[in-house]
Amino acid sequence: MVRHRLIHRVDRKAEQMPANRKIALVTGAGRATGLGVATARALAQRGFHVIVTARTAAQAEEQAAALRAEGHSAEGFGLDLGDTAAFPGVAERIRSAHGRLDALINNASVFPDVETPTALDARIEDIQAAFDVDVVGPWGLVLALRPLLEAASAARVVNISSGAYQQITYLAEHPGDVGAPAYSFAKHTLNQLTVMLAAAFRGTKVLVNTVDPGRADTHPELGTSEEDVPPSVAAGWIAEAATLPEGGPTGAIFADGERVG
Repeated sequence: MVRHRLIHRVDRKAEQMPANRKIALVTGAGRATGLGVATARALAQRGFHVIVTARTAAQAEEQAAALRAEGHSAEGFGLDLGDTAAFPGVAERIRSAHGRLDALINNASVFPDVETPTALDARIEDIQAAFDVDVVGPWGLVLALRPLLEAASAARVVNISSGAYQQITYLAEHPGDVGAPAYSFAKHTLNQLTVMLAAAFRGTKVLVNTVDPGRADTHPELGTSEEDVPPSVAAGWIAEAATLPEGGPTGAIFADGERVG
């Protein structure tokens, strides 16, 4: 398999925002130490105006204000991935203010069954929550924002996955229990959604890919592991997938900055 390398680099000209700067929306960016905010910062450093979203407008605006204080171009508003009825309003707000969307980062996620040991121990409410936010939400958001993505000169959709999906992918070869089954299966399904959307956007300039950011140190209050990478590193990989050149891969999975699927 040819491995496509995502080179982590920082645009040193980020401070010089062009008048026609690109527009990116990042979901799940309500925590200062989270991957969503780190990704918004990485994109802002590459010259994007970032739309920071979180479950509440107050959370989103707090993080957007912090980015603006760093000299970046950012705005924030509330976006709950479980509230698909609100998606058309989100699309209209972006259309009215910007007319297009150059990058959509589906980062928001829930992990409702972290301590569930097998699929037979799963709770229906956890399954529903995982799929609502990790699959239905991203899919619905792409549908709502499709006209804005296609209005951009080269739009990129990046779905954020997790290594937990491998429990499903390799289950036939390595039978065993699947921990956090709802979350793991939702992320596996999100990867397949990426492939399906990439195929559906064929003939357009919209590329759709998945990034598995690995173990990012986004919860310092829980302690760290030697396997953890700084959020800025993981965010750099995501930003690279959001800025792939014309003719770049689509329908692919990237992990640790390299194409793995």
